[in-house]
Amino acid sequence: MSEFGDDELWKADLRGQAMASPPERLRAALQQAEGYRNFLTTLTGLLTVVFVLKGQENLSRMTTGPRWWVIGLLAGAFLLLLAASWMMVSAVHERPGEKVLTDAEYLLTYERERARSVVRTTGVARWMGLVGVLAVSAASLVTWIFPGPIT
Repeated sequence: MSEFGDDELWKADLRGQAMASPPERLRAALQQAEGYRNFLTTLTGLLTVVFVLKGQENLSRMTTGPRWWVIGLLAGAFLLLLAASWMMVSAVHERPGEKVLTDAEYLLTYERERARSVVRTTGVARWMGLVGVLAVSAASLVTWIFPGPIT
């Protein structure tokens, strides 16, 4: 015997069916993408502040090898974070002016495919953001470990 009444189980079943519907899955995927987009923006801003405040002020004092590592890591991180941010914006917002047909079957197919696309794009952008953040952190560490000759 269940601890829940028939009415509670019936309502929960209806909620479960509604949550599994294409419009609700799309809405949930978009909310998740917006959250990751905001997180990526915040984290990138924080890392920028940390790197500017705590990193090497003048890379020209560093020896050639570590200096190029820092430049490469920062350039790569910038490109990764830029691409991840663009992907997150694209996941949340479609191209301006894109038309969605009102045919019911087309709409349900669109919602299902769009939810899959948002989830896939969010997953890739999350990893790109993580690698970008790690690259910025590594660049900062290189400047601390190999600061160059002290004059």
